[in-house]
Amino acid sequence: MRHLLIPAAAAILFAGCAAPEAIAAENAEAAARTITVNGEGRASAAPDMAVITIGVRSEAVNAVEALRKNSADMNATIKKLKDLGVADRDIQTSGLSINPRYNYGENRSDPEITGFVASNSVTVRLRDLDNAGGVIDQAVQSGANSLGGVSFSFSDPDPLHEEARRDAVADARAKAELLTDAAGVQLGKLIRIQDGYVSQPQPRPYAVRAEMAADSSVPMEAGESEITASVSLIYEIQ
Repeated sequence: MRHLLIPAAAAILFAGCAAPEAIAAENAEAAARTITVNGEGRASAAPDMAVITIGVRSEAVNAVEALRKNSADMNATIKKLKDLGVADRDIQTSGLSINPRYNYGENRSDPEITGFVASNSVTVRLRDLDNAGGVIDQAVQSGANSLGGVSFSFSDPDPLHEEARRDAVADARAKAELLTDAAGVQLGKLIRIQDGYVSQPQPRPYAVRAEMAADSSVPMEAGESEITASVSLIYEIQ
């Protein structure tokens, strides 16, 4: 009976070739023993700032006259906003256009231009919510005749962002504990955290009539705004 003898050098070489495969298999097995969970957190508070889009829409028989009228009313609106305490940094032009107005009558091969419409709008941050309705009312009386929308926000949202993220992490941790307990395994250490989205309060449609009475005040209720955040956690399973 013959015995196969493997030289020492060949044995070392064989062991060296097998080691990477064993390590790779071990790493793959370790990677498979993980659980990924997503968490969502919320934080809410009464907002301390309103953001509005207010503008002027003017019509005239020609573009020059439409722009002249529009600029005069818009300058008056901006001046009124500043007189009411709105800072320069809180007023930003957000739209400016001049477009022809057409008459699409019957039996017309080409529409007829009957005039021009000039529009200008600014986005305004109102930091005094108690007087926000009065500011809008007086801005309309000064020349503005359109409101594109209103949203309520926070001058310093960072504390709410932090609270929402903490709540999201707690939510993800609770899910991981529940799932591993239900599966009869033990939750291991946290190996990865991935930050997700953080939402912001969304604008709401808001309409205004140009013929508002001089003594009227626009009613505004800020209510409570909510910020949400999400995270993704990866745990080891022991």
